Amino acid sequence: MGKRERDGGESEREKEEREANAHVGQFLPSQIRNKCKRSEAYAKVKNEKKKAKKQKIKLRDEAEKEALELGNVPPPRKIPRTIENTREADETVAQADDEELQAEEGADEFSQYFAHEITPKVIITTSQQNSVATRKFCADLLTVIPNCHYYKRGTYNLKQIVKYAINREFTSIIVINENRKEPNGMLVVNLPEGPTAHFKLSSVVLSKRIKGHGKASRHQPELILNNFTTRLGHRVGRMFASLFPQDPNFRGRRAVTFHNQRDFIFFRHHRYIFESKEIKEKKEKPNKVDPKAVKEKKKLPKEQVIARLQECGPRFTLKMQSLQHGTFDTKYGEYEWLHKPDMDTSRRRFFL
Repeated sequence: MGKRERDGGESEREKEEREANAHVGQFLPSQIRNKCKRSEAYAKVKNEKKKAKKQKIKLRDEAEKEALELGNVPPPRKIPRTIENTREADETVAQADDEELQAEEGADEFSQYFAHEITPKVIITTSQQNSVATRKFCADLLTVIPNCHYYKRGTYNLKQIVKYAINREFTSIIVINENRKEPNGMLVVNLPEGPTAHFKLSSVVLSKRIKGHGKASRHQPELILNNFTTRLGHRVGRMFASLFPQDPNFRGRRAVTFHNQRDFIFFRHHRYIFESKEIKEKKEKPNKVDPKAVKEKKKLPKEQVIARLQECGPRFTLKMQSLQHGTFDTKYGEYEWLHKPDMDTSRRRFFL
C-alpha cells in the first residue's frame, strides 16, 4: 500500500470505479428539471447518436470495399424489421406461376380490356349535393383519365345513371362523394356487369396546390400498378387498369401510379424526361496523381443520362371499403369483400 493510499487518497483502481459509477449513474435528459439544460442535454445525446451512426455506416462501407478489392464476398447487410416484411402469412398471395389465377383473369369482367376488344369510356359524376371542392377534384380527374366525361348528378339516383351509361356504351362510372364540402369517398362501377368497388378517399391535393406542378398532355399515359400481391389485390388492380386504354403513348412521357402500401392505395400522376448531364471530375493534388488512374478517367464517359420527374396532380389516397358483385345495389347486392372493424385487430394483416 502506497503512502497516498495510507493517507486517505484513492488508488488508480478506485478512481476508475468512481468514473464508471459516475457514468452509469448520470442523469437522463428527461430527469433534468431545468428546461434549457434539458434541451441542451437532449441535443448533445442526439448529436452523439448521429455521429455514432455515421461512424458505423462508414466502417461498414470500408469493410465492403476492402472485401471487394480482395475478391472476397462482402459481409451481408442486416435487413431492417418493418411491418411490410413481417406481415401475416396469407394463402391468397398470388404466385408468378399460378395457373388457376391466370385462367380466372383470362375470363373475368376485365379480360376484354386487356385483349383490346373494348376501349374504356368513363363517366365521372358527384353526389347529389356537391361543393366546389368536389367539382374541382372531378376536373382534375378529367385531365388524368383519357376518354372521360363529366355529367352533373342532378336528382338522378345511381341505378338510373347505370342504365343511362349502359345504353350509351360507357364502360365505367366514377362517383365522388363528399362530407362537409370535402371529397371523402369514391365509387367505381364497372359496366355492364360489375363489379362495384367503394373506397374511402383522403389526403386530396389538387393540381394547383402542388408546388411546381406540370401540365399534363393529351397523350395516353403509362399505368403503374405496384404491390397488389393477393388475389383480391389483383382484381382491384385490374379494375383500375380498366379505366385506362391499354396502349400507352410513350412519347407523351406520362405515368399514372397506383401504389399499394399496407392496404392504402396512393395515387400519383407524373411526367418524366431523360436528360444528359456532364460528369464533373474531382481535382486531385499534383503529388498524388496516379498515371493509371488518369488513363482510366479518360476512358470514362463525360456525360450521364438522368431521369427527372415532375408531378402533374392530383394527389390522393384510397382505402377500400367493399367490393360488390354486379352493379351498385345497397339492398340486394352480394359482396365479394367487405371491410369490418374486427379486421383491424392486427397491424400486420393486409388484404391487397
